[in-house]
Amino acid sequence: MTIIFFLIGCSILLALVFLGAFFWAQKSGQNDDLYTPSVRILLDDDDENTENKIKK
Repeated sequence: MTIIFFLIGCSILLALVFLGAFFWAQKSGQNDDLYTPSVRILLDDDDENTENKIKK
């Protein structure tokens, strides 16, 4: 019976750690811009590496 209480305590502690990590990510702006990364692949890159590859 004591192992059940120990496992419940560990799971609550782990859930609090994940909840704290989630709030920290929200506060630091991790999910502020969800649109730009999805369309970044569609935009052209005008750097020297692209121009050098075309000339070869």
